[in-house]
Formats: sequence, C-alpha cells, structure tokens
Amino acid sequence: MLSISYFCCVNLNINILRRITPRWVVFSIDICISFLSLVLAYYLRFNFSIPAKETDALPFVILVVLSIRAISFFIGKTYAGMVRFTGTKDIIRILSVLFAGSVVLLLMNFLNLKINNKYLIPISVLIIDFFITTFVLSFSRLLLKNIFMEFNNPKRESDNVLIYGSGELAVITKKAFDRSSKTKFRVVGFIDHHVKLKGSKIDGVKVYHLNSLKKILEEKKISVMIISDKGVSVTRKNYVIETCLSRDVEIKTIPNVSAWINGEFNLNQLKNVRIEDLLERAEIKMDKEGIRKTLISKTILVTGAAGSIGSEIVRQLTYFMPKKIILFDIAESPLYDIELEIHEKCNFNDIEIIIGDIRNEELVERVFSEYKPDYVYHAAAYKHVPMMENHPAEAISTNVKGTKIMADASLRHEVKKFVMVSTDKAVNPTNVMGASKRIAEIYIQSLCNNSHTKFITTRFGNVLGSNGSVIPRFRKQIEAGGPVTVTHPDVTRFFMTIPEACQLVLEAGNMGNGGEIFIFDMGESVKIIHLAQKMISLSGLKPGKDIQIKVTGLRPGEKLYEELLANKENTVPTYHSQIMIAQVRQYEAAVVKREVENLIATGKEGDKFDIVRKMKEIVPEFISKNSVFEVLDNKE
Repeated sequence: MLSISYFCCVNLNINILRRITPRWVVFSIDICISFLSLVLAYYLRFNFSIPAKETDALPFVILVVLSIRAISFFIGKTYAGMVRFTGTKDIIRILSVLFAGSVVLLLMNFLNLKINNKYLIPISVLIIDFFITTFVLSFSRLLLKNIFMEFNNPKRESDNVLIYGSGELAVITKKAFDRSSKTKFRVVGFIDHHVKLKGSKIDGVKVYHLNSLKKILEEKKISVMIISDKGVSVTRKNYVIETCLSRDVEIKTIPNVSAWINGEFNLNQLKNVRIEDLLERAEIKMDKEGIRKTLISKTILVTGAAGSIGSEIVRQLTYFMPKKIILFDIAESPLYDIELEIHEKCNFNDIEIIIGDIRNEELVERVFSEYKPDYVYHAAAYKHVPMMENHPAEAISTNVKGTKIMADASLRHEVKKFVMVSTDKAVNPTNVMGASKRIAEIYIQSLCNNSHTKFITTRFGNVLGSNGSVIPRFRKQIEAGGPVTVTHPDVTRFFMTIPEACQLVLEAGNMGNGGEIFIFDMGESVKIIHLAQKMISLSGLKPGKDIQIKVTGLRPGEKLYEELLANKENTVPTYHSQIMIAQVRQYEAAVVKREVENLIATGKEGDKFDIVRKMKEIVPEFISKNSVFEVLDNKE
C-alpha cells in the first residue's frame, strides 16, 4: 500500500513539476551545478588538498566563474529548453555556451597574468571544470528526460515496435518514438537484410536479419512494423508486408523527407501502407535521353489532360522540356487543378489550357490551326463499362467519333505522331466500351498507310487509383465501415500504377513507327476479392469481422478475366522488356472509313440495338456478356 502511495506521489510531483517549473529554477540549478563543478575541479586538481593560497582566492574565483557562467547561460538561453524534450541540439547548445564561457575565463586568466604576474585560476582547473560542467549539465537533462518518459510511458504498458531499415531514417524514426511522451509504443528492434549488421546494436537496440522476421514477430510480440527504408526492393517490401499481414501486425511507413514538418519527423506523420505498395513493381527503365531529344522544344497536345492518365502524361512531359503543352479537356475544375499543379509543383509555365469537347470539330480545327502541335497524346475517352453499356450512343460519339476527329485533324496538320491510349477491354470485347475502343484502334491503324503522321496505339489494363477504379471505391467503402462490394469471387484484373503506365506510353510513343499496337507487361493478374481483403487488413481491420465483403454479381458487359491479346494476335518483342507489339490483322482504309462513318451516323439516331449491331459487324469478336445485347449474338 505504501509503495503504491509513494509511486502516486512521485508521479503527481513530476506532473506538477512539468507544468509549473519556471525557467529561473532551471537557471538556478545550472548555476548550482557550475558552482559544484568548479569546487570539484579544484579538489581533483590538487588531490583533495587545496593549498592555502588557492583557498584564499577561491571565493573571488567562484564569483568570477559563476558570473561568466550566468551571463553565458542568459545569452545562450540554455535554460529555455524543455528538459523533458532534451535532444541533440540542446546538448550542442550547452557545449557551445560552456566552451564560450571557458574561453572568456581563459582570456581573463591571461590578462591577470599580464597585470599581476600570476594566473587567477589554474589552467588545469579551467579544463577540468569545463568537462565536469558539460557532463553534469548534459547528463542531468537526459536523466530527467528518461525519468519523465518512464513515468509517462512505462514499459509494462507498451506495444512493441519493429523498424525495417538500419540507416539514418530508421534511427530518426526510433528517436521520434523516444521523444513522444504520449505514445504507448516501444521500439524493441531493427530488422535489415544486410548480413553484416546482424547482431549489432543501433542506439542501444538490437538489429535482426530479415530471415528471422517471422520468429521475431512472434517472440517479441510485435504490434507495429515501421518501414523506414525508402530504398528497399519491391520484393523485400512485399515479403515484409505479407508476413506482417498474416500475423495481424499493423504496418506503417514514414513520409518522404520533403513532407516533414519544418524538416523534422514526428509520429503523427506515420502513414498506412497502401495497396499500391503491394502491387508496385521494379522501376521502369526509360530511354529518357531518347525521349528528350524527340520532345524537347516541341508543341504537344494532350487530350483528356485532366483525367488520371492524361494529367500524369502532362506531369511527365514537363521533364523533357517541350516548347508548349496544350491541355485539352472538358472538365473545368480538374483542369484548373492540374494547371495549378504544373505551375507550382512542376515549375513549368509553358502550358495552354483548352476547355472543350473533342467531338467539337470546329474547336479541334482551331486548336490545331493556332498551336500546330507536333505530337498528340490522345487519352480522352469514356471508360466506365456499365455506363457505356447503357449509353452506347455516347460511347460511339466520344470514343469513336472523338478519336476520328482528333486523328483526322492530326493528318491534315501533319502531326508527327499520334499516340492513343487504349485498354485491354478492347481485346475480344464483351461490352460496348471495349468494342468502341477497339473500333477506334482499327480506325487510327487504317490511317497509317502513306501518311506523314505515325499513328500508334498503347494498350494496357487497369491503373491503380485512377478515377472510378476499384481501389478508390474500396477505400471509400472501408472508411464508411463497409461492406466492400465485389462483383464475383473469381473476377481477376491486371493492375499497373498510373506513373508506370504513363512512362510506358511515352516510351512506346517514342519507339513507334506507325501502325503498331503496343501492349505492356502487366505482371500477374490479381483476384479482386483478395485485393479487397488486403485493403481491409492494411487499414488495421479484419475482413469478415470488422468489414464484410459482399458479392453483388457481374455488372453488364463485365468479364471475369481480362486479356491483353485477342485469340488471333501474337506479339513481337521490342528493345524494352516490358513493351511488346501485337500482331493484328490489317484493315483497308477506305472500308474502315465507310464503316466508321456509318456507325457514327447510326449513333446519332440513338437506337441502342442498332448501334451495338453495327459495332458487332465491325468487330466480329465482340460477344456481349451479362448484357441485354446478348440477343444480338444469337445466330438463329
């Protein structure tokens, strides 16, 4: 009972002390320490037997030394720092102030030698006093800091933290935990893949090898893993994340140094690992010099420039220093946002904003006539499968007619290259959206013969985090408490990050000679239900317990599995390991033009079944799935 009362009294006293201790108390304690250090320095210098002549002069020496210390403490503000938050900068300040004061005392000593022919203070005493005072002032602050942390964050109440990495960022992360008096977490180890660091200690904490991760997670009962190493390979990062998720260990990362507040990192800035980190792949190697030589001082037009892909293409184009980038989009607010971003973050001012519709032939003609673009990146399109299944006339109007208008204008104005962003849904299409993109592919391919303009198609799957994609939708559902909706337990998709996809678009556009359909290495397909489960786990919740997963059934036109090549297509490799050329059948330009114009005319009449029937005539492999248009595939 007495021990409990004693603990409570001590804890109460510390809490009162930290709230009411004024600066003059710290200043007074520092002066007392300086006094005791000076006396101790004399005793050490003279083997605890101070001569009479030194004893007689000691009161005056104490007065001089304490006066100099007081003035230096006042000027250096050593008393102003909060003791419980003492850090490296505070210790350096104390060292600097004491050193400056000792230098002043040394100069006074030499002055006294000149005047009175004797030292005021023995030089050895000054040196000993400097080291004792520095040690005691620093040690006392650090001791009080640790006592404060012990009472406010006792180990028995801590959750154990493991930090991946052993570099400077790992140490900074550990110190951030040490500084925080309110956190209930305690760093119990570092883990790293470097064999040489195994068994060593950093800041008093042991370093373990990555091979023992599973063992350490269980033995140390780790609650949180912090990934501090920004250079960790994708493979190792995935291994760490997957291993932690399988053991219900929360995973956090630290932000980039540029995002730190006033150049310092604190625990409030820790971020959850995102699903994009799990699906991330090795960095794409680009022929940046080749692309730069092609695009430097050129005028480039980007359609759909406010969208996910279009805006990232614009960001990346700024790196290659074109003469001008024309941002063409119908979405006013997103276009304004990307304009500000390009000015402020990319520090690129040679842009022109065009608010308008690619289906407006007069506007498109004015843009080409006025700005005379050398290159066109065509990313504008309707992309939502269920929406276009219900509005086939709009799919034809934008994805086919809009592409035709842009491509025809590029021909008339002798644009060097026209690069179209297509989709894997154009392969063996099962929906209106995919079929409309395939028809757009066919049209621009047919323009390549005897053309000054090189028409190039890039085809890839889903991009992580794009507008309307599954990941932002899952994220909103998780934040709302669920359920997370999946259309089918077996549905799979290919995924690629937005920057990754746009890098490959620029690379393929640079290497294209006209007529190619470039397909990208999308890696392994991902089961959407597994994606949902991992996103829930990364949010610190348990699938099926905290957040339910609900199967809603396939949407109109939706496939179970996406493809990058049609059945009759093969690929030809390029110099880039992640880019291939699809070998597709050739089309006669006159026939394609006639068929596309008829389709556009049919679209204006607005009958859904007539439009889709015409699309199926142009793209025979278009077989509707889970759609009202399946009746059109009935051969009887």
